[in-house]
Amino acid sequence: MRFLHTWFLFTQVRAADPPCSLLGLHNPPDLSKDGDVLIGGIFSIHVKWDQVTHVFTSKPWQPKCRSLSLREFQNAQTMLFAIEEINNRTDLLPGVELGYKIYDSCESIEITTRASLSLVNENGKNASEIPCSKPDTVQAIIGQTSSSPTLAIAATVGPLKIPVVSHLATCACLSDKKKYPSFFRTVPSDYYQSRALAKLVSHFGWTWVGAVCSNNDYGNNGLNEFIIAAKEEGICVEYSMPFFRTDPREKILKLVEIIKASTSKVIVAFVSYSDLGVLLKEMALQNVTGFQWIGSESWISSINPTIVQFQHLLTGSMGFAIPKAQIKGLREFLTKLNPTSDAIYKELWETIFECKLPTQENTEMKETCKGNESLSQVQNTFTDVSELRIANNVYKAVYAVAYALHNIYSCSKNERGQDGSFACANITDNKPWQLVNELKKLHFTTTTGEEVYFDKNGDPVARYELLNWQEDKDDKIAFVQVGFYDSSLQTHLQLSFNNISISWAHNSKELPVSVCSPSCPLGTRKAVQKGRPICCFDCIPCAEGEISNITDSITCIKCPPELWSNEKRDNCVLKLVEFLSFEEIMGMILGSFSLLGVLFTICIAVIFFKHKDTPIVRANNSELSFLLLFSLTLCFLCSLTFIGQPSEWSCMLRHTAFGTTFVLCISCVLGKTVVVLMAFRATIPGSNVMKWFGPLQQRLSVLAFTLVQVIICVLWLTISPPFPYKNMRYYKERVILECHVGSVIGFWAVLGYIGLLALLCFILAFLARKLPDNFNEAKFITFSILIFCAVWITFIPAYVSSPGKFTVAVEIFAILTSSFGLLFCIFVPKCYIIMLKPDKNTKKQMMGKVSAK
Repeated sequence: MRFLHTWFLFTQVRAADPPCSLLGLHNPPDLSKDGDVLIGGIFSIHVKWDQVTHVFTSKPWQPKCRSLSLREFQNAQTMLFAIEEINNRTDLLPGVELGYKIYDSCESIEITTRASLSLVNENGKNASEIPCSKPDTVQAIIGQTSSSPTLAIAATVGPLKIPVVSHLATCACLSDKKKYPSFFRTVPSDYYQSRALAKLVSHFGWTWVGAVCSNNDYGNNGLNEFIIAAKEEGICVEYSMPFFRTDPREKILKLVEIIKASTSKVIVAFVSYSDLGVLLKEMALQNVTGFQWIGSESWISSINPTIVQFQHLLTGSMGFAIPKAQIKGLREFLTKLNPTSDAIYKELWETIFECKLPTQENTEMKETCKGNESLSQVQNTFTDVSELRIANNVYKAVYAVAYALHNIYSCSKNERGQDGSFACANITDNKPWQLVNELKKLHFTTTTGEEVYFDKNGDPVARYELLNWQEDKDDKIAFVQVGFYDSSLQTHLQLSFNNISISWAHNSKELPVSVCSPSCPLGTRKAVQKGRPICCFDCIPCAEGEISNITDSITCIKCPPELWSNEKRDNCVLKLVEFLSFEEIMGMILGSFSLLGVLFTICIAVIFFKHKDTPIVRANNSELSFLLLFSLTLCFLCSLTFIGQPSEWSCMLRHTAFGTTFVLCISCVLGKTVVVLMAFRATIPGSNVMKWFGPLQQRLSVLAFTLVQVIICVLWLTISPPFPYKNMRYYKERVILECHVGSVIGFWAVLGYIGLLALLCFILAFLARKLPDNFNEAKFITFSILIFCAVWITFIPAYVSSPGKFTVAVEIFAILTSSFGLLFCIFVPKCYIIMLKPDKNTKKQMMGKVSAK
């Protein structure tokens, strides 16, 4: 539909009036040359125009161009140089003479549109004279220098499939092939530049930046792409403001106030140099300084009076620029121009030398040119070819069209086109889509050694030089390359830096800081402030057991179970391993009491052994007494197995040794109790009970009781033995190294059997407590077993509720207390008699009755 609408416009224009008259292009192209094939060009040779208020009556007002742009005129001349160079070659388009038509758009979208229509509409001919199959006047259009006018060109000629190759239109919107099917460019899309700028800002740790842009397609689209890329890099944009150089001063002042009130110290500027000059002027008037500028290619490499006068604000600026190149022979071509050949060359001459040619009326009272002026002696923007950036893109654009035409005219005769006919074209009969197709698959190397090709969107590979504004010895701005960006490389290699030092704002060597919130140190995490961007946050310390080992961490990492966070919360360290050791006071005390118990037991055994023939020893069954002392010694010693770091063997030994020795001990006590009862029964006339519980039976009973416990322990160790266990339930920051009982049934079976024997022994001793002996051992056994039972009954809740090493301490305490209870209650009274009351250690005293006193 767009094509039909455009073609209808063409036919209506031609039928009604000469198109140039209606379109406002009364003059022929500013620069033109006939040839077999014509290439169009549209450049903003003049950068300003007078816009007057006009009420439309019969025809549109005519813009009046002012202020010749030397940079743009150099670009236009580069196009002519490239065409002349191609015409002089014999290997490229042999026998074909390239011509050109170049229009000046004066930075006006309206004039750009008219120029593009003129280039494709064969001015001066009626529509009836031109068949639909007749090719357009130009085969391709080179232009424009900015995005908005280029959008107008691409939209105008796109339906006609006439290729447009731009050298500086960077708007990412032009990559849309559905809207602009015939658009190509030799300058990278702002899609890549925006991401390169985001990577640059992120590289220096600036997470809080401001942004300004030109209020046009270039600025708005470029800034939008940057904001998207900045979010991906974790960068927040505090403000983003569009403006234009023709905006009212109040709007510019409002923007300056926003910049002054901002907390960010970095400004990303997606603006043209002419727009930037207006903003810098107001900032200079209000002395707004101290900002680090990050610029786009439109101004970062531009030595323009509009912004150079504010270099004190821009010193240290950094940004990406189109790579510079050298074009051999271009300076000679530029400096040999003849001012008498064309009107625009005369204007160039008068602009550069600030004089009037003799043939012109000197209306401005300028000095008349002397005639000996020479461009070769002038060093200015037009003649400077030391850093060809935009001009090199023009050069590549012309060569791209030439190579595409060469491929069309020299194609193989067996290739067919879209309509089934042979695709090969001749100079008088070729189709615009053929050139578009050839440009899509084009790949060549220029004379400067650059590879030129286009991707599926018509864009080249994005390569940029990273420039830094530094002051030289003469306090002049020098563009120093400090890095490079290449989108064809892997992501982490795309942005690279060289070893040249960077100058920052105010010519400082110290990297500026621009963050909304200071970086969160190690051991903390970021918590976004409510209602503010993600770059504004508070730093919250990690909880116990969690760490963050990177700055600006968004989460804290939980330490593995066996590790714990250190005091700074930046590293996981091994948890303190807790167990009852011999080195600590509690372990020393319990170990000392164990050894003391062994010592007491040995001393008592020695006393009993030395007095084994005395009545008191013989009357109390010396064999069971010595066996009991032996078992008590083992009880005291087995408590030592509970102290120290648990191991597989110590865990199995401590519980089984404890269970077996205590059963042996209780069995001996039980045997002594039974002996007392049997001895009393033996005094009854006619009783022969002692023959049923003599020494042999006593030994067998002790052995049988102990064997049962041994069997229980063997089953326990076989089915599910105790094992070392790292208990992390009681303390988060500590690991309790203890012995897990393995089979709970086995553990409580061992304790239960001991308790059963102790209860039986207590009952028997209780029954024998009032036997009429002068020295009744049953009383002491009853009391000792009572202590034993009390200790182990209280042990159960204490054992269950005590955490960590205190569990072991409670168990050792129970063993020692019960052992001391048995030792003291059963043997100390006898030792008292033996050592201090030897007069009572007689058979008469043992057989005597208790006094009635």
